[in-house]
Amino acid sequence: MRIKFCGAARTVTGSQHLLSINGKHVLLECGLYQGRRAEAREKNQSFLFEPDQVETLVLSHAHIDHSGNIPSLVKHGFQGNIIATRATVSLCHVMLRDSAYLQEKDAEWLRKKREEEIEPLYTIEDAELALQQFMGVEYGRPFSVAPGVRATFHDAGHILGSAGAVFEIEEKGRRLRLGFSGDLGRFRMPILRDPVLLDDLDVLIMESTYGDRVHHEIEDVEEELAGIVRTVHRRGGKIIIPAFAVGRTQMLVYYLHKLWQHNRIPELPIYVDSPLAVDATAVFRMHPECFDRETYRLFLQDGQDPFGFRRLTYVRDVEDSKKLNDLTTSAIIISASGMAEAGRILHHLRNHIGKPENLVLLVGFMAEHTLGRKLGDGATEVKIFGEVCERRCEVRKLEGLSAHADREQLLALVQRQNPKRLQQIFLVHGEPDPAAALADRIRAAGYGGVHVPSPGEEFTV
Repeated sequence: MRIKFCGAARTVTGSQHLLSINGKHVLLECGLYQGRRAEAREKNQSFLFEPDQVETLVLSHAHIDHSGNIPSLVKHGFQGNIIATRATVSLCHVMLRDSAYLQEKDAEWLRKKREEEIEPLYTIEDAELALQQFMGVEYGRPFSVAPGVRATFHDAGHILGSAGAVFEIEEKGRRLRLGFSGDLGRFRMPILRDPVLLDDLDVLIMESTYGDRVHHEIEDVEEELAGIVRTVHRRGGKIIIPAFAVGRTQMLVYYLHKLWQHNRIPELPIYVDSPLAVDATAVFRMHPECFDRETYRLFLQDGQDPFGFRRLTYVRDVEDSKKLNDLTTSAIIISASGMAEAGRILHHLRNHIGKPENLVLLVGFMAEHTLGRKLGDGATEVKIFGEVCERRCEVRKLEGLSAHADREQLLALVQRQNPKRLQQIFLVHGEPDPAAALADRIRAAGYGGVHVPSPGEEFTV
């Protein structure tokens, strides 16, 4: 077996890992690379393999950095099944259509700006064609991937429908178990069940996003969020939150609902301004089988909606979105995209970062070169829609809300394995420093064969 790391190698976007087994090619993930416009377009338009030679695509979850280039893959000749959990399939129907819409709008903007013909990376029609190849399976039920390869999904606890996968491989009379972590979630987080840690592995491909840090306890994060809301409300400001439409937005709504229900935050309007988040929240409501016991106890058993309460308004219409600029009272505005690279959040940032009473709250990982990263790094001037905007507002990070496992939980996954059996570990989906730090920790724990692959690097297992 050979593994080629075609994306999310020493970075956190554009996940693509190619397995070559028994003369067939199996692709894990097909994510969109996110970053500088020109670099992202170049990387997303090309593949480090021939799409028409791929037998099957196995998808861990619906986030765009894992699923967002699937329409391009199909456009370039991939004809196989795209296998994911049922909830992931439901989310991809929403997210890939939305991504295609944004691709079309982006190309339209560039055509006007540059006065030259520019085609979108893919269209809504391309996304619709790709969605026909999706196949949903249940957690814990083995499925055929390719000749000599069976796989089973296990709940990763990262977002709705997210999964790690164990591949049982037979090749040339040899058997091995390969584990793929996908994006591993955290224990004791709201809404979703805790992740299942894979075991009895010979080979492990594991994410390393937060391989160099330990998260705050979730109870501390809840109180920190409440304190931020109370402080900004007292000074009459607004809280602007760039948030992924899938996962992070629903988690924020859940926490704000809980804090409001227990009178821990003041009465102020809360807006979710993202058509994608509105649609994604509807998908969450369709899949309560993914929810944890606390969600049932606090909300569902009494017939309450965890994602809806009196102070919360979901905004779909663009005119209603524009009206939020005219608010004269304190408010919370949650909007996509999560790294502040596209979508309505850009309008809200442009209109609010110049006022010192306001606060931008960063609640997730921000990739290098994104607007979210620049704000988090303390930039006092940023470009939005090509215009230089002065930042005078406060910026805070609430990293404890991350849906990614931290260093200790990633080590716990590794330490479930027998070091004499686990032959090779490949750390992906992490920037160089966190991945290297985690690799050192794993080696110190007595495990060999630890690699941090470079883009395009290939290994024989």
